[in-house]
Amino acid sequence: MSGDDPERLLAEALRAQATRAPAETPQVGYGLLSGSEFKGLTPAAPGDDATTRLAETTKQLPALLILVLSLLLGLAAGAVVGLLTLL
Repeated sequence: MSGDDPERLLAEALRAQATRAPAETPQVGYGLLSGSEFKGLTPAAPGDDATTRLAETTKQLPALLILVLSLLLGLAAGAVVGLLTLL
């Protein structure tokens, strides 16, 4: 048996496993975690209620802060390059 082809052995093992498997497997629900695949558990959404949208608040960085940060980054990079040239 040591000279058997591994692919043939695998095919035979899978075939043997398939013949032992039950013909019909029960339906297992792997849907949403909220249980929406079970119609009796989720209440129907009311159709006439209007929804409200919250106002969006934009949070932007001020241009002055960005300029100051870029200036500090440029100074730090220049200081490192200057230090390396002195060594």
